[in-house]
Amino acid sequence: MSGLRSTGSPTEADRLARVVLSVGVEPGDITTSRLVRALGPQRALGEQLVPKPGSGLAERLGEVDPARELERAEQRGIRFVVPGDAEWPPGLDDLDQVDQLDHRSGASEDGREGEPVTFGGTPPGIWVRGPMPLTELARSVAVVGSRAASVYGVETARAISGHLALSGVPVVSGGALGIDFVAHDAALRAGGATVAVLACGVDRIYPEQNRPLLAHLADQYAVVSEQPPGSGPTQLRFLARNRLIAALTRGTVLVEAALRSGALNTVGWAEQMSRAVMGVPGPVTSYSSAGVHQCLRRGGATLVTHGSEVLEVVGESGEHLVEVPRGPERPRDRLSAVERRVLEQVPPAAPLAVDAIASLSLLHARDTMGALSRLEAKGFVRRIDGGWRLAGAG
Repeated sequence: MSGLRSTGSPTEADRLARVVLSVGVEPGDITTSRLVRALGPQRALGEQLVPKPGSGLAERLGEVDPARELERAEQRGIRFVVPGDAEWPPGLDDLDQVDQLDHRSGASEDGREGEPVTFGGTPPGIWVRGPMPLTELARSVAVVGSRAASVYGVETARAISGHLALSGVPVVSGGALGIDFVAHDAALRAGGATVAVLACGVDRIYPEQNRPLLAHLADQYAVVSEQPPGSGPTQLRFLARNRLIAALTRGTVLVEAALRSGALNTVGWAEQMSRAVMGVPGPVTSYSSAGVHQCLRRGGATLVTHGSEVLEVVGESGEHLVEVPRGPERPRDRLSAVERRVLEQVPPAAPLAVDAIASLSLLHARDTMGALSRLEAKGFVRRIDGGWRLAGAG
């Protein structure tokens, strides 16, 4: 699926309308996304400013001062990127083609089960903090996985992310604990670029344990969110965030994920958008890898064990070909097919005559004699009492 790049620079009125929608509407609101696509941001905003009983949406939208929001964001080093901007990642436009049905987000405030919520779609815009232009994400790869990562998962994620960074491929993840942190950290240690996509405002730190990392990314690279500055994380916002990770990148690598891991949600978005999905296998007894194994078993992911294999999957045809691994070469590997056939019939102890070896090898005596002579010169066989046996035996 290719991105549906918006043409033409956005007008100031369009940008302001997108700010209002970004601030006043929850992320992943598929209705808003479809209205913007069909009507444009200004008309889509106007349609939603019409009060709907019990909704409160029109009131929330009416309270937003978009110019003031942009001014405050700029003061904190935050920019608002929208379709039509040179920095807008075209992969985000693919989100207009996909959506997901979430059964957990429809519960009402009194705890009763509500209607399932369909969410997805392209965000009205994205908030970015940091100097790295998002155009550099064109070749990026997402590395995601369990927050409760094992030593095996940490080591594998570190090796893959470091290899990608050394190869000039930016690493994208969610800024969370576990595999996310390792992916960002490994890319930085390798001297590469990495971007965190957050489920809260880019001026917020979550989780607190990752404050040094996220502050560094905001200062040297970039943190991204569709949530306006000041927003806190919620369950739905994490799920909505996952679709951005999948859309911004050329492929997603899944390193450790239990059967109900949130990282599997990212994989689901990537699959819907025809992005490459790769899974790192773990021990068959590992609870932390059960979700990865399910992806591999149903054919939804390509098995990868090394960064070079990831590059082969996401690269252009023939760009990063991986040499098929082989065990160490043995002396016998260099023998011809006839020499190997003859050698298999040479006894280790009592010598055997040429005609007997030829019969066992189903070869002509002349061919057998030539092969034995070559094998003798290479040190594999010896001539003993008119017959032949393996060298070094007896």
